[in-house]
Amino acid sequence: GPLMRRYEGAAQGRGVAADGWRVCLAHSFEELRQPYGAGDVPLRDVLRHIGLGLRYFRWWFKKTRIEKKSAFIDLLCAVPLQQIYGCPLGGIGGGTITRGWRGEFCRWQLNPGLYQYETVIANQFTVCLRCKGQTIYQQVLSVERPSSLQVWNWGYCGHYAFYHALYPRAWLVYELPGQSVVLTCRQVSPVIPHDYKDSSLPVGVFIWEVENGRDEDVEVSIMFSLQNGTGAKEDRSGGHWNEPFTFQKDGERVAGVLLHHCPAVNPFTLAISAREKAGTGVTHVTAFNPTGLGREVWQDLLQDGRLDSPTGKSRPTEKGEVTAAAVCASCRVPAHGHKTLELALAWDMPCVHFGSKEKLHLRRYTRFFGSEGNAAAPLSHYALTHYEEWERKIEAWQNPILENSQLPSWYKSALFNELYFMTDGGTVWMEVPPDCCAEDLQGPAGAGLSHLLPVLREYGRFAYLEGQEYRMYNTYDVHFYASFALIMLWPKLQISLQYDIAVTVVNEDVQPRQYLMCGQTAQVKMKNVVPHDIGDPSDEPWQRVNAYLMHNTADWKDLNLKFVLQVYRDYCLTRDSLYLQDMWPVCQAVMESELKFDTDNDGLIENGGFADQTYDAWVVHGASAYCGGLWLAAVCMMCKMAEVLGDTEIRQKYLDILNKGKEAFERMLWNGKYYNYDSSGSDTSSSIMSDQCAGQWFLGACGLDQGEFEVFPKSHVLSALKTIFEKNVLSFAGGTMGAVNGMRPDGVPDTSSVQSNEVWIGVVYSLAATMIQEGMVEEGFRTAEGCYRTVWERLGMAFQTPEAYREKKVYRSLAYMRPLSIWSMQLALERRAGQAPAP
Repeated sequence: GPLMRRYEGAAQGRGVAADGWRVCLAHSFEELRQPYGAGDVPLRDVLRHIGLGLRYFRWWFKKTRIEKKSAFIDLLCAVPLQQIYGCPLGGIGGGTITRGWRGEFCRWQLNPGLYQYETVIANQFTVCLRCKGQTIYQQVLSVERPSSLQVWNWGYCGHYAFYHALYPRAWLVYELPGQSVVLTCRQVSPVIPHDYKDSSLPVGVFIWEVENGRDEDVEVSIMFSLQNGTGAKEDRSGGHWNEPFTFQKDGERVAGVLLHHCPAVNPFTLAISAREKAGTGVTHVTAFNPTGLGREVWQDLLQDGRLDSPTGKSRPTEKGEVTAAAVCASCRVPAHGHKTLELALAWDMPCVHFGSKEKLHLRRYTRFFGSEGNAAAPLSHYALTHYEEWERKIEAWQNPILENSQLPSWYKSALFNELYFMTDGGTVWMEVPPDCCAEDLQGPAGAGLSHLLPVLREYGRFAYLEGQEYRMYNTYDVHFYASFALIMLWPKLQISLQYDIAVTVVNEDVQPRQYLMCGQTAQVKMKNVVPHDIGDPSDEPWQRVNAYLMHNTADWKDLNLKFVLQVYRDYCLTRDSLYLQDMWPVCQAVMESELKFDTDNDGLIENGGFADQTYDAWVVHGASAYCGGLWLAAVCMMCKMAEVLGDTEIRQKYLDILNKGKEAFERMLWNGKYYNYDSSGSDTSSSIMSDQCAGQWFLGACGLDQGEFEVFPKSHVLSALKTIFEKNVLSFAGGTMGAVNGMRPDGVPDTSSVQSNEVWIGVVYSLAATMIQEGMVEEGFRTAEGCYRTVWERLGMAFQTPEAYREKKVYRSLAYMRPLSIWSMQLALERRAGQAPAP
């Protein structure tokens, strides 16, 4: 009771997601109320749902309070919504530091898969203006008025600043009041499609454009101050120290300060620096107290627009003490002229342990900058001397889309800004040890994956979280949606990820584990079954898979199918025949495993009467539009792959299944307007599911939606999509919030489960892509626009797009993987324009 009330109060007071106790308790009772009258709930069901909650609570207490580790899904301590985030800094897999839209450094993801949501107040940019040898203006470029560093001039008026973001770049424009000087800080990170070197670098560059509107020259200094650490308790653990550095190569010189952060696990070095060039001077303060008044640093800058630049290392911090450093870049800007100052932030955490501390992993960028922990200075130099090349490549990638007048502005924003999760999704990109052999990677049963080792050696191992609150790497049922971003922009990472999944398919994990939803014990991973995920960052990913213990996912119906669909989609877009040959036996194995779910041999699988797919709180009985559609699409792709590889026997086998299955699907689920949710005949089996055409979505992306491969009749697909648009989109929230997952035929949302009553942003983007594929371009854009407007504008969830929301200010799972599916919209548009690779 108290815990239930705690949830309800949080949901009403903060708009917090129906994620926590609704999954374990609250949603169970809400679900129970649906088919029965109030007070008419069978006692056995009440006891079953209470038992689930108690099982979860016992597990949660042991995990978080006794083992002192993070829960893979923490249903009791959700991350609170803060409407402050902006474009994250850093490339792929080396950790990220998020800078908010007000300029603060406020979200830290350096330890793999773990986040600290701390705004470190000492991390600031400060401007100093001098004319005729006198300081006329000195201001911290922050609207904050903190209790520390009180001598500093805080409280910049936000009316004079503007923020713009188009990932991986952002712009902060400051009009300095009364000074006739405008500063534009352009933030750049090396996130570049098809680039497997620079895109891995843990760096961000700040290019300060200074426009002097005065009738006289002005000396401008930009000071970048940074605290040693991330604002967490370990900042005070002692033993941290700073030192100045200069780094010169190829005639280019960079100077700054290295901040060595030395915890027992995963030590790292931060580097703040500036580029020295003609007319630009760089000075520094090696160490100062960020919790004091800040007088020495402030007066030092105020005196002459420079810092004292002491030599030598700082002393190590005492326990309980924190330290910070500052770098200042200065130049003279002529009257009505323009100059540029270039500063950088780099971090070097080359060798990392996950939570179990069993294995030491090397990040991808160590291939190019070494793993000795001394790369922060050369990383800074490389960033400051290569960012212009990065920007040229970013513009060459983005401009054709940005300059397309037929595309709406909101779509351009959504398409690029949703990519933040590629780096900020707890993302890791690890090197395979050079002495690693195939047996080390593929296990006892993976010998058939002949190109596994070359792929992983060349491109490393890639993993990202399901969400910042759902800490499981490469959650496969969700990656199915998000994978379009990878295969279109970094296809080798998608191929690498698929090899890792294939290895787990052909092997098994016989360790027993109790699953919370059913209270039963089963082995963690079955052979020839796709895992739910490849592990928990608090444990040892890749080594121990399936961190998800709500359900035994060996009986899920969608995971195996999603593997097959991605294999052919990947081949279709890359033409990698070696990959297809390696994956073909794995596809046969998972499909053979899936055949057991066709219990009546009609060519169509059946769901098991529990939530056995990605909608893991929405029960399905018998044949279903979602899993049945995915099954038929996967069977079709098996026919196509067999044709490509010349396997006539397998092609005929699956062609026979396809012909039977198509007839059963239409007979059991088509109602004349759309495909029913399932074939159970229950009160809600006729619900309109927004995701009912997921199989068609993948078929269309691969050009397998017509002729001999027309699995679903075109007229039925169009009718279903038009019904979804009319009911799930236009009849929900006035057509302004995207598509609700489930809608009753009478235009009322399906409330039979918490998930049927939600909007899933990633599903809406995939639905919009399906509409575009089928020629419903206007409807597709309108459907997706509702999600963008809701998340990025009305709810203020920029750079933390959640998994789901409801109509009335309730959301679930901030910063989630699935919305990366928006890149399937771009593929659909390119297909229509004839720009995508031919199927």
